[in-house]
Amino acid sequence: MSSAVLSKSPAAHEADLRNGAEILLDTLIDHGIDTIFGYPGGAALPLYDALYSRPALRHILVRHEQAAVHAAEGYARTTGRIGVVLVTSGPGVGNTMTGLLDAMSDSIPVLCISGQVSTAVIGTNAFQECDALGMSRPVTKWNHQPRTADDIAPSVRRALEVALSGRPGPVLLDVPKDVQLARATAAAAPAHPKRSTLPLPPANALRQAAEMLATAKRPVLYGGGGLINSGPQACAAFTELARLLDSPATLTLLGLGAFPASDPRFIGMLGMHGTLEANLAMHHADLVVNVGARFDDRVTGTLNTFCPHARKIHIDIDPGSIGKVVAVDAPLVGDCAAVLNALLKDPALQGLAQGRLAPWWKRIDGWRARNSLGFPDRQDVILPQQLVTSLQEALRGRDAIVSTDVGQHQMWAAQYLHFEAPYRWLTSGGAGTMGYGMPAAIGAQIAHPKATVVCVSGDASILMNIQELSTAKQHKTPVKVVLCNNGYMGMVRQWQQLNHGNRLSHSWNEALPDFVALAKAFGWGARRVEDRAQLDAALAECLAYDGPFFLDVVVAAQENCFPMIPAGRSHHEVMLSESEWFSEHAANPA
Repeated sequence: MSSAVLSKSPAAHEADLRNGAEILLDTLIDHGIDTIFGYPGGAALPLYDALYSRPALRHILVRHEQAAVHAAEGYARTTGRIGVVLVTSGPGVGNTMTGLLDAMSDSIPVLCISGQVSTAVIGTNAFQECDALGMSRPVTKWNHQPRTADDIAPSVRRALEVALSGRPGPVLLDVPKDVQLARATAAAAPAHPKRSTLPLPPANALRQAAEMLATAKRPVLYGGGGLINSGPQACAAFTELARLLDSPATLTLLGLGAFPASDPRFIGMLGMHGTLEANLAMHHADLVVNVGARFDDRVTGTLNTFCPHARKIHIDIDPGSIGKVVAVDAPLVGDCAAVLNALLKDPALQGLAQGRLAPWWKRIDGWRARNSLGFPDRQDVILPQQLVTSLQEALRGRDAIVSTDVGQHQMWAAQYLHFEAPYRWLTSGGAGTMGYGMPAAIGAQIAHPKATVVCVSGDASILMNIQELSTAKQHKTPVKVVLCNNGYMGMVRQWQQLNHGNRLSHSWNEALPDFVALAKAFGWGARRVEDRAQLDAALAECLAYDGPFFLDVVVAAQENCFPMIPAGRSHHEVMLSESEWFSEHAANPA
């Protein structure tokens, strides 16, 4: 038998080698990726051509690249997996920057793959060329531009490792078109990304923290988005610690769902629009345990009066976050779940006396009795608080996922909706991105096709990415939009009223569309409701509809969101309404 029969010809061997686009997609498949959110264009066409023959990858065609990133965020935040985005060069990747900023701010793992012009014309201002690496550097953990087909597989693996390790976040791969088309020189071996794990903090540091917990008389557990990112085990350990100590627990905007809202130890969200009891408990605590939060300015208020009586424990996977804003007494660097479980096993926390925190709970219950989230039961108009309260009642018994946009409606949703588990609450925290809500809901619905997914939005926010009504219809995602329609950029108007002499400079919408007609034009079910007596029936119709539904709810136009800690104030200086303040200046709490 001739050697020609025994070995393949060079041409046949070359045909067996995949091009860069095929390698990239196959590497994603090797690592368990099954969904991509994207929008095609010239510099990404080889990738889209390779995608055509890979049914293992489901592609969700959005209508704007910013929405692709938000949808990937929604997918990631409800699954604990990475969200993947595919876009073209120039305006394609340029449109992702807001989404990448959002993912960076909120520590969401997203891989953005952008096409780029061919290497021969990079730097010549070629058609749809832009400096994707330079643009994305401030809003990604890592970015890279592979220059050969052989570099693509290791680049994808590195991107996944960086996105998922430590404090999660977005990464970007910018792939020139000729690299997508080039053949590899050797077959790439499949490999899996290594997800690095941090060791536990030193034993003496854990012991110090445990003894602080055991001896505190006025502790508060304060959890953030890092609890969610760490996973259900971390949330369970946080809950177990609160119950072991019988300690009050509060959560940040991004932490909602990390501790069951029905637990009597939950004192609500803290911060600028948090409950009175959460903020006063933080102010008077003698120990604050920060788990997976970053002492955001919307939480701390004025730093020089933040938690003035408290020692502080900070648990975070990112060492750069510890001591960055607030000095702490016990820094514990590590994965939240691992550190919390280690603390739970410490002998200092075993056999704690029952009722030892009774005086602390008596004070908290006194603050609770003020009912800072109370509102009048009006029949002449739909109050936004009533809308969200009625939505909470309508969702009872459903394991629903709720997204929001940004503004007053976001704060009301955070105040009045109750989450019993993680991965059910999607909102933009650090970046405060209007337009986030509907694409994030679509991404969550793609990940959980049988779940009830609701986007609570405002009339200003929804218009930021209104084109995604088309995406939801094309991909048969039965998301529900509940619109809190007050005709204003509500939070902007509130700040203008309270801080700028009620000079309402360009904060109202004079030409709002007929949202019902608009939604129906995209193939959605839709209804408008203005009568308080019809609200419950309208919500029931919305949630029961077999397909996407847009419920336009007209609410009181100039209702403000309270409680509120105004800028420059502290946790013990809380506005309960336009005319009522709660102010405490006790220097020596009992």
